[in-house]
Amino acid sequence: MDQSSASDFDYLFKLLLIGDSGVGKSSLLLSFTSDNAIEELSPTIGVDFKVKYVTVNGKKLKLAIWDTAGQERFRTLTSSYYRGAQGVIMVYDVTRRDTFTNLSDVWAKEIDMHSTNQDYIKMLVSNKVNKENERVVTKKEGIEFAREYGCLFIECSVKTRVNVEQCFEELVLKVYVKWIITFCLPDEGSTAVKRNIFRQKPVADASTSACC
Repeated sequence: MDQSSASDFDYLFKLLLIGDSGVGKSSLLLSFTSDNAIEELSPTIGVDFKVKYVTVNGKKLKLAIWDTAGQERFRTLTSSYYRGAQGVIMVYDVTRRDTFTNLSDVWAKEIDMHSTNQDYIKMLVSNKVNKENERVVTKKEGIEFAREYGCLFIECSVKTRVNVEQCFEELVLKVYVKWIITFCLPDEGSTAVKRNIFRQKPVADASTSACC
């Protein structure tokens, strides 16, 4: 992804990070927005918010990314932030099984209860894979959960930045494609946007550049 310094943008997408306290949501967000490896941070109190501009297929996207606190006492405070989210990232710690089981016991239910967008894209992130010797949740379990709940899936390490960029790239790509197909190309094929648009040069085709 390319950072854009321009204040104007073509599309605004709201993304939400959820999961138990201490799984690395804040570190994941800061690592992505600052392009640096981040050590573990203190638990978020309430809600944190960051913005990043990226360019996809010649379009400037403003990503408004909300980082929610995982503690139960803050859930009523953060429930309103689910509304209108086009992408939701569910994060768990591979060294703590409770953070994985709570995805189905708590967080999947929270999404269903509070989300107002029927077409949002979910990403399941398995964090702290750098601690392989301490792993208690297998990659196979993560894949099976993702299949059951219709999520994208990736394993990453905020400490080493393995797959941090890829996590957000894949989610934003799916959100963007969903937006274009739903609102810009309702009666046309989606071939032009199904390619990996993060890896290609902007398309000059009028049907794409004039979309929306």
